[in-house]
Amino acid sequence: MMHTFTNVKKLTGMILLILLSTTSLFAQNIKGTITSKDGTLPGASIHGVTFKLSTSSDLNGEFTLNAQVTGKAKIAISYIGYATKIIDLELNSGMNSLGNIELIAEHKNSLSEVTISGSMAPSQAKAYSIKKNSNAIMDVMAADAIGKLPDRNAAEAVQRMQGVAVARYHGEADQATVRGTPFAWTSTLFNGNRLPSSNVMGNRSSVLDAVPSEMIQYVQVAKAITPDMEGDAIGGSINFITRTAPTTRQLNVSAAGGYNTFSKNGTYNASLVYGDRFLNDKLGVMLSGAIWDRQWGADSFDASYNTGLADPQQKKSINTIMFKRYMGSRQTMGVNLGTEYKFDASNKIFFRGMLNKFNDIRPVYESYVDYTNSRYQYNYRYSHYQTSLKGAELGGEHQLSSRLKLDWTVSDYKSKYYLETPPTYGTKGLPISTFRQKITGGFNNLSDDGKRYWGFDSPNGVGGDPMHFDAGLNNPAETMSADKLLLQQLVIAQLDNSEHDRNAQLNAKINVSNKINLKVGGKYRHKYRESTYGSSIVFMPGAALGVPSSPALVSLSQLETKDFPSGSKFFGTMDGNHSQYIMNPLTKNQLFNLYSNDFLTPNGFANVTPKTNPTALYNGKEQVFSAYAMTEIDATDQLKIIAGVRNEYTSMELKGSKATTAGTPAVTTISESTVSNNYNALLPMLHLKYALNEKSNLRAAYTRSFIRPSFGDMTPGTSVDNTKNPMTISQGNPDLKPTFSNNFDVMAEYYFDNIGIISGGAFYKKINDIVFTNASMQNINGTDFMVTQAKNLNNSTLFGFEAGINKRFDFLRGFWSGFGTELNYTFINSKVSVPRGTGNNITLDKTSLPNQSKHLFNAILFYERDRMMVRLAGNYRGSSVETINQQLGPDFYIWTAANFTIDASATYTINKHLKAFVELNNLSNEPVKTYMGDSRRLTTSEWYGRRGQAGIRWDIIR
Repeated sequence: MMHTFTNVKKLTGMILLILLSTTSLFAQNIKGTITSKDGTLPGASIHGVTFKLSTSSDLNGEFTLNAQVTGKAKIAISYIGYATKIIDLELNSGMNSLGNIELIAEHKNSLSEVTISGSMAPSQAKAYSIKKNSNAIMDVMAADAIGKLPDRNAAEAVQRMQGVAVARYHGEADQATVRGTPFAWTSTLFNGNRLPSSNVMGNRSSVLDAVPSEMIQYVQVAKAITPDMEGDAIGGSINFITRTAPTTRQLNVSAAGGYNTFSKNGTYNASLVYGDRFLNDKLGVMLSGAIWDRQWGADSFDASYNTGLADPQQKKSINTIMFKRYMGSRQTMGVNLGTEYKFDASNKIFFRGMLNKFNDIRPVYESYVDYTNSRYQYNYRYSHYQTSLKGAELGGEHQLSSRLKLDWTVSDYKSKYYLETPPTYGTKGLPISTFRQKITGGFNNLSDDGKRYWGFDSPNGVGGDPMHFDAGLNNPAETMSADKLLLQQLVIAQLDNSEHDRNAQLNAKINVSNKINLKVGGKYRHKYRESTYGSSIVFMPGAALGVPSSPALVSLSQLETKDFPSGSKFFGTMDGNHSQYIMNPLTKNQLFNLYSNDFLTPNGFANVTPKTNPTALYNGKEQVFSAYAMTEIDATDQLKIIAGVRNEYTSMELKGSKATTAGTPAVTTISESTVSNNYNALLPMLHLKYALNEKSNLRAAYTRSFIRPSFGDMTPGTSVDNTKNPMTISQGNPDLKPTFSNNFDVMAEYYFDNIGIISGGAFYKKINDIVFTNASMQNINGTDFMVTQAKNLNNSTLFGFEAGINKRFDFLRGFWSGFGTELNYTFINSKVSVPRGTGNNITLDKTSLPNQSKHLFNAILFYERDRMMVRLAGNYRGSSVETINQQLGPDFYIWTAANFTIDASATYTINKHLKAFVELNNLSNEPVKTYMGDSRRLTTSEWYGRRGQAGIRWDIIR
């Protein structure tokens, strides 16, 4: 540990020495900002005509070109879709500021004029220019492209990009990953900083449904990172760039209203963006705000299986069937402020601040058929999940000399996931009430062994089909009844998580010579995390516990209820009539009052929380010291070499509790526990970029990257979750190792004249010490639990290829020239060996990486001509394994089925300031399904319905 820290100090010392040795070097610099009528132009190419030097503009359209000559000179500025501009200069010693340089759209003929001035063309030109000039292998999307499809949060915005997959949470995307790798393997960044995560599972994947898409200026998806990027990115990194100050005043608003076919309720969306410059253009301000409020709903058909039984056949028998309906509301709100102050052409400081909030109000109605215990069960819970993401950063950029540029940032970001219910009890969390009644008549569709199966699993073929479900009651008249359903358990599940990051970063770029640039930097991050996930408080009545003379159990009919919520037909997407599972739920206030002493005491409820529960609570800190050095070498006019190394040292400490059971009779004691995990990551990287001509690039890269173990996987103790069926126990593993990967990438890109691209490439990853979640059924004191624990696997490999094309059909005539298409496909094949068995009977099961889909595909057909723009988009994600059961093998792995969704949008330009739009989501009403082993063995099928909205965008000032 000390040796590693000494190496970091030495590298930091080298950085400072290089900075001090270069501050006295001076030449002639040319500075300016490339703009157009659509705003600043990032990724513009600036070439010296009278001297052989070049550069490109940054994300704000700004550039600095070290000319190294005085007197008369000439530069050329080129940009995809715009006419090249030649500028004659008289260069003086020191800084030569050109201010704003406006480029004009290139109109080669009438068809080009229509296309270039279309609503999509400026956005695509910006994205392709950034991609073309980047050192890393990356894809880019600009803000105005995000607004052309019905993608309302940050995760949904990136699902259209090549090689990106998203997870859908009750109908809305909430997480994103690159190249189909596990979600935690993708580094999610905001303005270059790793985003703190309050993910309820304790892993490092970032939940993005709290960030409205209107807050985003650019999205950069890096497939092969460079040393100046965060190194924990095996899949890649997704960098969200928030809006910054404009070059000129702008003000636009949008408003929309819509409808959800499942909830049968309305939605609305509104946003405002204002930007301006003051104090002789020295001070720039950008303020944006958005809100998306919607009613939503879902039906989920869930099946659990008796995987803990000893008999191999009976492990596939059905334990419970559940009909679950969600009906609630969601609000996504965000405010973003970006400011900058330019002291002069060489120095500026900036400030960015954001405040995002996601409210997910979700009453849940669950009806069970419990075959194992021959009973019905009804759960009602009222959940108001809240996610907040807020923070700020302060930074500066300084051209200290003609050869030395310095930038720095300090930032403070916090993410929090929490609940504030019920108000009637001291501890907050998720309140769940459980009612049960016995089934006395039995079932008529059991197999010869007395178990319930699906037909294809049954020993004698007796069973059924998940999509044609029949409970199989011998006494059909016996249905769930409010009079017979008795309150037998109350739970408060604690789910709060928070993560707080403080960062400080310093970078320096040094122009060593005409052909060589050196970039060095250092970064420090302090992370603090708190979690209560998995801790539950449990109350049960004495009558259910067998306590003599206890008060009688309370029935559902004795409590205050309300009508079952209206909406689409209950499980109307499944054959049959399932109305018998509809029960009028408790009112919200009645549910909360069940946890008050006024109800608990007279009805004989006692706190029976397991003693192991406190072990779910933990807090911890993590410190990361990073430093890097990289060089950019123009080996020839065509070949650029980017080589360097990054080092990240991590020190982590978690504090919690552990449970120890010993003695006769057994006694469980809770004691404090502290675990630590320190490790170093040395990450060499090499990129080659070869320009075949002005329109095409060949790229190759070797990078080494890694992923840190998740906090939730390393907790000191054990957590029990009583909200699931079967109940689960999650055990931490403090000895987990980080996962490392050696990555090899090749990519080719060709840019069409009329703002289009065709690209393709291949990639290979050699991965060590993969962390996976092992799941096994265990019977503990007569109760079945699903026990999960993270473990390291041995080496794994991943390879694949990707290809994409964006082409406008401008070679056609008239009406048909407005059509175009965007297609991209990614194939990913991974192999992981999972050991199973003990002693000399160990076998290796082959599977793919968790969460990794073999096939990812996006298809967009668009029409853009005159005032009309229409887009029809299809998004496909192939099946992926979610949970590996090391004990039982592949037949018991949980998979997510392939999913294909269709969305559409249309925009009509009324005049240069006003546009009308329509957005439609999930036109195919595609469900999300999971299954165990065999795709017929359903574990979950969830439907969400369709949604749409219509509105206007008003560019008041542009």
